[in-house]
Amino acid sequence: MAETVLSFVLDQLSIFLREEGRLLGGLRQQVQLISDELGHMRAFLKVAEAKEDDDPRLQEWIKQVREAAYDTEDVLDEFVFRFARQRSKGFYGSVKRIFNSIKNLRARHRVASEIQSIQARIKQISEGHQRYQSEYGISTDQVSGSAAAVDKKAWRYSRDDALLVEEARLVGIDKPKQQLISQLLEGDSEFKVISVVGMGGLGKTTLVKKVHEDADVRRHFQIRAWITVSQTFNYEELLKSLIRKLHAEIKKPVPQWIESVTSPSELKEFIKDFLQHGRYLIVFDDVWDVEFWNSIKFAMPENNNGSRLMLTTRKMDVASASCEGSREHVHKMKSLSYEESWTLFCNRTFENGCCPNHLKKVAEVLLGKCDGLPLAILAISGLLALKDVSRIDEWEMVRLSLGGELESTGKLDRVNNILCLSYNDLPSHLKTCLLYMSIFPEDYEIQCQRLIQLWIVERFVEKRGGMTIEDVAYDYLKELVNRSLIQLTDVFYEGLPDTCRIHDLLREVIVSKCWEQNIATVTTGQHTRWPEKVQRLAIHNLYDNSSQESRCFDHLRSLITFESTESLPQKLLSELLSSKLLKVLDLGKTQLEEIPNEIFNLFHLKYLCLRETRVKTVPKSIGKLQNLEYLNLGKTEVRELPMEIKKLKKLSHLIVYKRIFNYEDDYYEYCGFKTWAKIGELPALQKLRYIDAAENDDETSGIVKEIGKLTQLRELGITNLRRKDGKELCSSLEKLANIKELIVYSTRKDEVIDLDHSIPSSSSSSSSLQSLRWLALNGHLEKMPQWIACLQGLVRIDLFWSGLRQNPLESLQYLPNLGEVALKNAYQGEGLCFKAGGFLKLKVLYLGVSKGLRWMRVEEGAMPRLQKLSLEGIPLLKELPFGIQHLRQLQKLDLVEMSSQLIDKLESEGGGQDYQQIAHIPQVIIYRWTDGEWNERLLSGK
Repeated sequence: MAETVLSFVLDQLSIFLREEGRLLGGLRQQVQLISDELGHMRAFLKVAEAKEDDDPRLQEWIKQVREAAYDTEDVLDEFVFRFARQRSKGFYGSVKRIFNSIKNLRARHRVASEIQSIQARIKQISEGHQRYQSEYGISTDQVSGSAAAVDKKAWRYSRDDALLVEEARLVGIDKPKQQLISQLLEGDSEFKVISVVGMGGLGKTTLVKKVHEDADVRRHFQIRAWITVSQTFNYEELLKSLIRKLHAEIKKPVPQWIESVTSPSELKEFIKDFLQHGRYLIVFDDVWDVEFWNSIKFAMPENNNGSRLMLTTRKMDVASASCEGSREHVHKMKSLSYEESWTLFCNRTFENGCCPNHLKKVAEVLLGKCDGLPLAILAISGLLALKDVSRIDEWEMVRLSLGGELESTGKLDRVNNILCLSYNDLPSHLKTCLLYMSIFPEDYEIQCQRLIQLWIVERFVEKRGGMTIEDVAYDYLKELVNRSLIQLTDVFYEGLPDTCRIHDLLREVIVSKCWEQNIATVTTGQHTRWPEKVQRLAIHNLYDNSSQESRCFDHLRSLITFESTESLPQKLLSELLSSKLLKVLDLGKTQLEEIPNEIFNLFHLKYLCLRETRVKTVPKSIGKLQNLEYLNLGKTEVRELPMEIKKLKKLSHLIVYKRIFNYEDDYYEYCGFKTWAKIGELPALQKLRYIDAAENDDETSGIVKEIGKLTQLRELGITNLRRKDGKELCSSLEKLANIKELIVYSTRKDEVIDLDHSIPSSSSSSSSLQSLRWLALNGHLEKMPQWIACLQGLVRIDLFWSGLRQNPLESLQYLPNLGEVALKNAYQGEGLCFKAGGFLKLKVLYLGVSKGLRWMRVEEGAMPRLQKLSLEGIPLLKELPFGIQHLRQLQKLDLVEMSSQLIDKLESEGGGQDYQQIAHIPQVIIYRWTDGEWNERLLSGK
């Protein structure tokens, strides 16, 4: 970590000397000397950090380097805050003019004194560097070789399909899975609680999740929900989360009044009423204490219709209490057998799943240290997958690193030691990114895009030639996933990581290391260990002001809150915002009514997230934040931005919208923001969502024309697009060579989106939008834009309310990379034919609200890779798609509110010929909306 901090500071020093050097006057030479000394130490740190656990003296030296680097950054940031920012206020004319006042002379003298002090400290640290380099016998060539080895390792590692890890985890799961399913489905109709208990790392969550998703279980229970509890949870927020999950099951929004309820008893009563009349299965994952069970059980009605509740826990007393002494309802997790362990190990470590003979002996020794714990096996195999299989010495080094002391330790200590080894094997930039993830609460589902952006704005991501900084950051994430240090929980289109989490045991390891290295401080409202200088602060749940203990936040660089149900006390918030060095500020989901004025004095602020707050307006003072790169006001009441936003020349992400549920049509629609007409004056914008195109009612919107000036745009969302804006939008799109995602909403569903205009290209055979990956058009189309058929890189397309008379499949079927298609009220014709050789890469197809559609045909050879097909609200479709039996890769068929004739045929005894066409599909689910809720029936093909 010290090496990464040092690299970052050196980069900042280089930029500072280049851009602000003339402000330094006589101090420039001293800053250059600091830069030179730190540069000499940087390469040695790569090697030193790998040895620090074995030498307390080296640990102390590395700590000194790290603190000196932090202090150097602090001094330079303060210098910029005091002097360089005055240029933006119009005061900058010359160096003499800046230093003319007595106040600035005093400040400059103080900065000079601090720089001289740091220079003296670094000189002493440098002497230690030379001594250790001599003591360890490490030459410059060795240091360079070590760096090259790291680069080579990163290049060799090519197994980047993270989803393969999930398959590896299924070893040994079949028998306990069937036992639990039997307990859920068999027996009388009496309410039953089943607990799964075992130490961390045994796979409790993985097992229960597979049970929860099983086809027979889904068919048996009309209502299901999964709630993660964790060690530190907010009871009120947990109850609201359960309510949200239950409403998601019936595909309806949560009543708005629920969000303002603060009484747990009122929330429990609401849940009890909701569950009273249906057979439900609720899972509470990771329960830590009996008190939680004693509280939550009163929200679970014992309605004697076969409802079930499941718990996973590490503690036997919780399992016993929840099952009220019924031992047969307590499932104790067991370690994997040696054979199961070997299968899991080989599948994860070797590409062909087979261990070479020359590695078997050392592999058996390493596997024995894992003691049948899946988490330990995955961690050690994720590390070994990076090693050269032709070099047994690399494997022996891993064995020696674990050491013989593991023989006498318990299972929990063993897995922690293995996780520490996996952490130590990381290159320094990945160590920093992993440690930073300790800011997220236990069992928290992390939005990958949010994580990526935080890594970038914290400057943890190094630039690579030919790649955007976001692409480099995603590479970091993929490598951590491949090493089994991060678990993906969901993916977006094109396999892009969407959400992820960290296993509790690994989180315990990185929280400890994070505190040692002062990466971040986390407070949960309980007793908090505070470092001398708080660099980054993460606040989980409600904040207990007494735990603050009058800490000094002068060095605070990042402040992030999580799932807070109350506003932070005003006094505390003012203290936190008083740091002149604050660069990251995330107050999302707090009950903030307006943007605090203190924020606009944060000259260094780069990241501001106020998502899901109650903020309604953005003041003109926003223009003072001239270093701001990321502004997120999603799901707020903000509908307009002041023209002062144009001063934010570094702004790359601008996200402002409100999401409203349309009850009539059962979907969410977006309201964008209005701003001044010259949005093109923000040249750094890469993500813009959602901008309101309807500037006025009389002429074509200048906003749409301005979009063409934003040549760095990668993601664009537009609302209120009118017919007369279409030609101008096509003209603007021509200039967006980097655009990856385009989402368009018309003013109304029946308003025409007129995009059938040519988009010039470099050649007559292809469109200029070759970078486009996702296209979503929400509004009426008189005909499909011709250029869509030329989008060779398109992976996903959504057409909602298009009302096309021509068959949209003609334009889409031969797009070579199309993986997902969603068509809702997109076609008015009577039939759709999927032709042989079409949609060769399609995996997901949704067809909904096609009221005139009477028949569908799938020719043999069409959609050969289709895995999921959803048909919704097609009342005249009385037969299954003809040829559906050709879709041999189909895993799931959803039939939502379809014609009664079609459903009756499938549900009739034996299913007849119609049922035989879908007998190969593992999951066929029928959804009906009756009595104000969704009822679901699952037909299982096999």
